Amino acid sequence: MGSWQALLAIDWVWWGQVGFIGYFVLLNGGYLTLNVLSMVSLRRYMRQRAEFGETAPYLGIEPAVSILVPAFNEEATIRTSLLSLMQIQYPEFEVVVINDGSKDNTLAVMKEAFELEEYPEPLRRTVPHQDVLGVYRSRRHSHLKVIDKVNGGKADALNAGINAARHTLFCAVDADSILQRDSLLRVVQPFLEDERTVAAGGTVRIANGSKVQGGFLLEAGIPRSLLARFQIVEYLRAFLFGRLGWSPMNAVLIISGAFGLFNRERVMDVGGYSTTTVGEDMELVVRLHRYHREKRLPYRIHYLPDPICWTEAPEDIVTLGKQRSRWQRGLAESLSRHTKLAVTRRGGAPGWLAWPFMALFEWLGPLIELGGYLFMVIGFSLGVISPVALTVFMLVAIGMGILLSVNGLLLETLSFRVYTKKRDMWQLFFVAVIENFGYRQLNTLWRCRGLWQWFSRRKHQWGAMKRSGQWGQH
Repeated sequence: MGSWQALLAIDWVWWGQVGFIGYFVLLNGGYLTLNVLSMVSLRRYMRQRAEFGETAPYLGIEPAVSILVPAFNEEATIRTSLLSLMQIQYPEFEVVVINDGSKDNTLAVMKEAFELEEYPEPLRRTVPHQDVLGVYRSRRHSHLKVIDKVNGGKADALNAGINAARHTLFCAVDADSILQRDSLLRVVQPFLEDERTVAAGGTVRIANGSKVQGGFLLEAGIPRSLLARFQIVEYLRAFLFGRLGWSPMNAVLIISGAFGLFNRERVMDVGGYSTTTVGEDMELVVRLHRYHREKRLPYRIHYLPDPICWTEAPEDIVTLGKQRSRWQRGLAESLSRHTKLAVTRRGGAPGWLAWPFMALFEWLGPLIELGGYLFMVIGFSLGVISPVALTVFMLVAIGMGILLSVNGLLLETLSFRVYTKKRDMWQLFFVAVIENFGYRQLNTLWRCRGLWQWFSRRKHQWGAMKRSGQWGQH
């Protein structure tokens, strides 16, 4: 009996090693495949961009856009962010700020900086939201409107903005973000080139350490904070070969809430933003996929690498951890609500490829990764996992992770070269290596916490983040 138990134990350990090593091979192999697809797409995109030159194409037929800015406790950055939006290069646009019951001086700062005055204006209730307390217009900027409302969360604020918007397209922008001057001209291009386009997203980059003046980023720089540097590498990896790889297949499931352009009518057709999830940006995009495929309506959802939105990243570990847990919970909510997309006959690339990929590697990935680390390390300490097996596991889990991070930086250097100083790029390459030794594992723990919050159905709320306020000082 003892020999049978020993044999079963050995068999279980062997299958565990093979399973976890195989998962990490599959995980990193999947992302490497996306990396190759991204390189092909990026090369084609850069060739098209070269035909127009460095400046964004201006055709004179661009549709008017309503820029929606949900704001909650944003007094540190709201002035600078709005100054940036007031000066973007675009023929016709309006800026609609939705103050979602801020508890700080967000509204007072806007009143003083932009000379707001009350402007009674009834809002149609096409999509539901909390009550509006007041509507203001700026005496200095005729295209700036501020909606003051009862707190209801970011999604609720965006729904109020959709109702208040005057134009066919709306661009959702975070209040702590700065758009590059030509970003709107660039992100609108798919709507001009393909009438089927219902949504398009650009790239979000970390502004910490950069020079900002008059509401514009003058020079991209590297922050002193190691946590912020880690996030620069993460964002490059996520955007340049995460979303860029899915875009040609019309399978982009995430458009960042910090910067996305949408067809307002199509968003209203699906009921606007969901107020019962913390990941309203991803949930809306997945719902748009599902709606159009179930209705057999032609549509396209694009990701473009060069419309850039700069945002402030958290530099303290507590805030960063809460942010990552919230993102993971939002991803779990979005995918679990739309499982039908993966099993319907009309699922196409979003349902048959992107949904399973995201479910296996992003939704359930943190639990499997944490289980793999614990299984291999504990097994090695107990003597049931050989040094060779542990070495192979680490090479696959960490070595291939380094390769992915470095590849993200290579795509950056081969394309847009936002970071012009060689010293900055060498620092980022160093960060791309060391993030796999501790930071990535810590991220896994934060994401597991997000899964627990999703599973336990904890009440969701605005993801308040500490602001340095540096932008507001220039």
